[in-house]
Amino acid sequence: MDLHLSGKIAVVTGASRGIGLAITRALAEEGVEVVAGARKPGPELAAVHPVEVDLATPEGPALLVDAAVSAFGGLDLLVNNVGAATPRIGGFLSVTDEDWISALTINLLSAVRTTRAALPHLLERGAGGIITIASVNSSLPDPLVIDYSAAKAAVASFSKALSKEVGPRGIRVNTISPGPVSTDLWLGDNGVAATVAQAGGGDARAVAEHAARDAVTGRFTRPDEVADLVLLLASDRTANVTGADIVIDGGLITTL
Repeated sequence: MDLHLSGKIAVVTGASRGIGLAITRALAEEGVEVVAGARKPGPELAAVHPVEVDLATPEGPALLVDAAVSAFGGLDLLVNNVGAATPRIGGFLSVTDEDWISALTINLLSAVRTTRAALPHLLERGAGGIITIASVNSSLPDPLVIDYSAAKAAVASFSKALSKEVGPRGIRVNTISPGPVSTDLWLGDNGVAATVAQAGGGDARAVAEHAARDAVTGRFTRPDEVADLVLLLASDRTANVTGADIVIDGGLITTL
């Protein structure tokens, strides 16, 4: 299936690993000119246009978008992927103001700021897309990641509201909500599984296996599976899809 993406220009945030790296590679394979934002771009981004940027700073998102426009003359697609979750083993009362601000900044404000910088260029094109990686925790809040859950719920609301404003002007705004994905966020040395295991005196692999069993499919989602959804939502094959949240969680959410 030809997705008609060749020659398009995209910005991807949090592009150096995990879901972001999978998205970057998938877009590049479709012929997209990808500007990949990361705090520490490595050799894995050599085939695209890497930009070293801290998206948790107020100025970082605009610097990234400006780099894309300067390099390629415009913008067709923004993928807000950057994010982070810290398990709050001590419960709600252990979560400080600084923790809340950090979670809201990287998971919500980075997307808001990057979208604010990108939108004028998308509107100038008269067509384009904004895809933001949300989470099942936006509708399945978990006290273990209470601040992350709240931030992702805000991302979903922000994206839905924006879709109503800019849809009549040719810009489609959608979110993708993964359940647990086989990335470092869950499976790394300092990931969710390891942190929970250390706090409870258990084994990280056992924690991850238990989480996987919560899904109907009995496994984590792969990063490339999320990337495939990005390709589809970015293409004109889904030209009338906007304001949607696509869940990819292996059946983790069991309610309608």
